[in-house]
Amino acid sequence: MKFSEAKPKKKLHMVSLGCTKNLVDSEVMLGRLRDYELTDDETQADLIIVNTCGFIDSAKEESINTTLTLHSERKKDSVLVMAGCLSERYKDDLQKELSEIDIFTGVGDYDKIDKLVNEKRSNFSNEVFLASDENERVITGSNYHAYVKLSEGCNQVCSFCAIPSFKGKLHSRTLASLVKEVSLLVKKGYKDFSFVSQDSSSYLRDLGQNDGLEQLISEVEKIDGVKTARILYLYPSTTTTNLIDKIANSKVFVNYFDMPLQHISQNMLKIMKRGKGAEKLKELMLYMKNVPNSFVRTTFIAGHPGELEADFEELCNFVEEFGFDRANVFSYSDEEGTVAETRDDKIKQELIDERAEILGDIISQTTQQSLENDIGKVFEVYIDGKSNEHEYLLSARKTIWAPEIDGEIYINDNEDEIDIVFGEIYEVEATELAGDKLLAKVLRKL
Repeated sequence: MKFSEAKPKKKLHMVSLGCTKNLVDSEVMLGRLRDYELTDDETQADLIIVNTCGFIDSAKEESINTTLTLHSERKKDSVLVMAGCLSERYKDDLQKELSEIDIFTGVGDYDKIDKLVNEKRSNFSNEVFLASDENERVITGSNYHAYVKLSEGCNQVCSFCAIPSFKGKLHSRTLASLVKEVSLLVKKGYKDFSFVSQDSSSYLRDLGQNDGLEQLISEVEKIDGVKTARILYLYPSTTTTNLIDKIANSKVFVNYFDMPLQHISQNMLKIMKRGKGAEKLKELMLYMKNVPNSFVRTTFIAGHPGELEADFEELCNFVEEFGFDRANVFSYSDEEGTVAETRDDKIKQELIDERAEILGDIISQTTQQSLENDIGKVFEVYIDGKSNEHEYLLSARKTIWAPEIDGEIYINDNEDEIDIVFGEIYEVEATELAGDKLLAKVLRKL
């Protein structure tokens, strides 16, 4: 009698570039390709997918360089796929120029990736793909935290941003769909959630409801098993004090306020088409900061066309005085099809880079101050596992922090020998700051 050996599983190597919204789409693709075994070794992969970012020049370069590097290292007869934003934005040019790639697909076919791979064909749907509770994802990077996408597209008209040109107008998921997805994830053991989109504070506005996030908070609070949640990417003109109060009063949503400001001078806000005056914006930011135990994060652009020296000085002074917990600064770069690209008052690259460096140094100081303010304080953390720094250190993050972007805490003291379970919440005391890492002592499991 002959016994047939089980056919070895084909192997998949996935690279997800850019933002966490892209990561959700990559996880949808992984869910459609469950027949494949995931591998970190691209040379052994039968299928390689790069979910690209097309937001700014550096991201575009990374997407193309990553794809070409993977092509040079892949084995014969493997299939290389370029998916996502860059592929969508430059589909005609890329298909002409990159013969190395077997399959091209954009932002509308994440849930059809298995069919495209099986048929080895490229496809660009006219509709942008909107995640739903029916798309079973393979959550990556954590056994307790998951990102949940609220919507696709954006109705804002920021001068520097090309996203609406290839992502389209705002298209919100239904509240019922979100509640169902979170409920399903809770049943799988997930307890910490980050809600993301291009413009989260506009959620449901395309469906005629201006309090979408308030509704979301109320419904998520009812789901037994959700321990913590946060909302990323609030927009100035659609964020209200009512929303801030709703977050502040929530027992589930942490007081995390992530609002990319881009600038603070009235002149630049007008040029950037940001939709809110400087004084109103400052009032809104202070309202967030004054919420007890708040954490405020933002993003700025240095060197946007029309930025005068006085505008930049005003921005630097504001950042220094406000004391953001975290912030990022990007050097302005032209994006095809944007209003900013057509302006004739461009700033020389050397000055753009100089301004970005100056602002970056100020941000480093305010971040350091935010960390120093935590020394001696008691707070809650998720303990993720052993640290990459040293075998005797455990890696943790404050429950209020977003994963990956806000930092890491080293647990170096557990003198009471409290049983540690990775992915659970503990109360710790921050004892000192080593460089940009807080060191903390475990007090008790919560």
